[in-house]
Amino acid sequence: MQKAFGFVWLAYLVAGLVAVAKGIGAEAWGWHPIAVALAADVAATVVIFAASFLFKNSSFYDPYWSVAPPILALYFALRPASEAVDGLRVTVVFGLVLVWAVRLTWNWARGWQGLGHEDWRYLRLKEQSGRAYWLVSFAGIHLMPTLWVFAGCLSLVPALAAATRPFGVLDAIATLVTAGSIWIEKRADDELKRFREEKHGPHAILQTGLWAWSRHPNYFGEMGFWWGLWLFGVAANPSWWWTIVGPLSITLMFRFVSLPMVETRMLERRPGYAAHTKSTPLVILRPPRRSAP
Repeated sequence: MQKAFGFVWLAYLVAGLVAVAKGIGAEAWGWHPIAVALAADVAATVVIFAASFLFKNSSFYDPYWSVAPPILALYFALRPASEAVDGLRVTVVFGLVLVWAVRLTWNWARGWQGLGHEDWRYLRLKEQSGRAYWLVSFAGIHLMPTLWVFAGCLSLVPALAAATRPFGVLDAIATLVTAGSIWIEKRADDELKRFREEKHGPHAILQTGLWAWSRHPNYFGEMGFWWGLWLFGVAANPSWWWTIVGPLSITLMFRFVSLPMVETRMLERRPGYAAHTKSTPLVILRPPRRSAP
């Protein structure tokens, strides 16, 4: 496993160096900071895709989702475009992004099974796409998620670099939403990990803790995190309201791409899951219904 992790971190180190080189070049050409960040982000994604192709395992990309945002946040924070940037907001936002990133990356690392393991969704796409798989992998598994996450990170620009308003009530609400979402996602992931370690039967369904309130509380927490960042952006500079495209696109991606795949798999593998869907909401947390006496 140490060797496998070494290959992954080496790929990410090379990706980081390529991203820096691309960013320096883009800045020298006078590009807007957002364009610079996007170019560097895509360049790093191409490197990770090359590693996925080399090792024939698209799961090389999995930690990218949580590794990229704090780097983008740092880049934006170091390039303030407004004298009204609020130090408290910068500290809170960057701190929350960093906590989210470290936790989610750790959650990936503790569940990763090495180079011989690949996410079941990628294997299914490989079966469905045949010879076109690596084109599908680049477009659907690598590039599109990068663009979704980048769109979600656009809220960081007003929050960290283009503020016109000081830390206020909406920032406090954003803090509660973002921190609460991180907590929900962490608790849901921990409960799921514990459930798997208990080695229940192959048809068992997790229906305790947050999983009694939602069929996918971890997704609820993840979506809430991106909406929290958007609230920070709007609080800092209301004219950046249009960055709602970020959390909205991520929410739609989960709702109409990721969740249907997971739900289909659960229905195929667990006979009691159909009944479970009738009593437990898909994503939104809701107190479990009491059984009739």
